[in-house]
Amino acid sequence: MVTAKALAEAVRAGTVDPVRETERVIAGIEAADRVVGAFRRVRADEAVAEAAALCSRADLAELPLAGVPVAVKDVAGIAGETVTNGTATARPAGSDHFVVRRLREAGAVVVGITRVPELCIWPMTDSPEAVTRNPWAPEYTAGGSSGGSAAAVAAGLVPVAHGTDGLGSIRLPAAMCGLVGIKPGAEVLADDGWFGMSAHGSLATTVADAALLLSVLAGRPEFAEVREPGRLRIAVSTEVPLTRAPVPRPLTAAVERVADLLAASGHRVSRARPRYGVEPVAGILERWFAGPAEQASEVDFDALQPRTQRHVRIGRAVRRLVTPGTARRWTVRAAEFFAGQDVLITPTLATMPPKAAAWHSRSCLANALPSVALAGFTGLWNLSGYPAISVPAGRTPEGLPIGVQLVTRPGGESRLLALAAQLEALNPWPRLP
Repeated sequence: MVTAKALAEAVRAGTVDPVRETERVIAGIEAADRVVGAFRRVRADEAVAEAAALCSRADLAELPLAGVPVAVKDVAGIAGETVTNGTATARPAGSDHFVVRRLREAGAVVVGITRVPELCIWPMTDSPEAVTRNPWAPEYTAGGSSGGSAAAVAAGLVPVAHGTDGLGSIRLPAAMCGLVGIKPGAEVLADDGWFGMSAHGSLATTVADAALLLSVLAGRPEFAEVREPGRLRIAVSTEVPLTRAPVPRPLTAAVERVADLLAASGHRVSRARPRYGVEPVAGILERWFAGPAEQASEVDFDALQPRTQRHVRIGRAVRRLVTPGTARRWTVRAAEFFAGQDVLITPTLATMPPKAAAWHSRSCLANALPSVALAGFTGLWNLSGYPAISVPAGRTPEGLPIGVQLVTRPGGESRLLALAAQLEALNPWPRLP
């Protein structure tokens, strides 16, 4: 799989036929996805027709994603398709969601809809129909809730994919699958879900591709121009907020290696962390339960999995506890920290990834405990609406990818992409298994 950037350049130049490329991608998905479990729906005929129509566009030579096959997470409507949000309730999409519309306008070919866990609650993606697996190590989950999108990109089925991130749902699967995954700030690509914590973003094998897709999704062409980061003030922390639970050594060692590389490159690197406190962690948990409870009003409750029914009942009970003041007070403390720092680096995962399994058949508690432990570093930045990115940073002794998280203040998406690109040059990672 060539990069999205290189493929678009070739299609614009007329050296690659988007129809043949789309047919090749569809054939690859049909051959490999029975193992990976990335797609809920493959739009084989529709995608080929879209690629054929692309060839006659007068603006083909100007399209940033000309002929690039993309996958869309099963939360964004595609005209003529259904949206399930991982549930048994399929709702027809009367029109394209705005991110899908922007993809089409940019020349992308939407080849399929990727799997998510029910109501996007969990960082493990599976259902009675399929278990979504990590292409680097199929015995492990690809993550969630953008697990299908991450698996599709990591397996080389598509070069880039759309995702959403409410508590780490882009960054967690990106870290597990060895990808670049960026969640922009809330003011850039906010989603309606989970009381403003969720945002649309991109998954890719390179920083340039992640930046290119993000620029299209956000309608911000400047994001695609990845520049030098300059000399930054970088804080490093491997301490889990609130619980201070032990973090596996391979994950902390990756952060330390990255810190050493950046210090040697001229950045000012120091050990520091925000004043996390208890309140924002409690606020995140309240929203994690209450957000899906609001979404559940649109589906058949009796058809939900038992773990989800329990989660939704808890959410209905705690809904009254959710107040905007929690997010505001945490954001003040985050701003206080970033007044003296440009970037914070942490592990992306707080624990090792879970195994691939039928998690949907287990209890709410059996799902909640590993989910909360895994996402210890990511959710706070959804509550504040700050941009964050996960970047590949090595492998465990067993060969599992490791990611590090970079966080910055609002408006700093280009800064994150620039620093991530510098890390890509300093510490190159394999793009595909």
